[in-house]
Amino acid sequence: MTGLIVAYSRNRVIGRKGEIPWRIKGEQRRFRELTTGNVVIMGRRSYDEIGRPLPNRFNIIVSKTAEYSAENLVTVPTLTDAINYAKEHFPDKNIYLSGGAGIYREGLDLCDALYVTEVDIDVPDGDTFFPEIDEGLYEKTVDEEIDGDIPYKYVTFRKKF
Repeated sequence: MTGLIVAYSRNRVIGRKGEIPWRIKGEQRRFRELTTGNVVIMGRRSYDEIGRPLPNRFNIIVSKTAEYSAENLVTVPTLTDAINYAKEHFPDKNIYLSGGAGIYREGLDLCDALYVTEVDIDVPDGDTFFPEIDEGLYEKTVDEEIDGDIPYKYVTFRKKF
């Protein structure tokens, strides 16, 4: 299974000045639950923001300009190379595209499922956005709604075949 995992605001913002524009206790739980033990693919800027390989999963960084190496990490030049590497080396693992905006734009049509955290805020000064989803291509399920100072919900879009 190749999936995409993202959190975005009501106005589809995923970033501001190279960072996630919110801090919500527990909001990243679903990311950890789904990706742990699997493969994550991310772009160079997303990796630089994190600053280290994500633990307990294999990390593939897409970059034409930088070369990263560490335990459980490899760098490849294109998203296609990353997906092919994951399928070849980890055929029994799920693959998750985990950002940033370029990876999401390029990978949206390549995914069987989209795991979205819809954060119930607007980020007026956001500068990085998630592309529009053609919801007609997917079955949409709201998996969980979480109340709090900033409410959010976990939504899954499964591609119709």
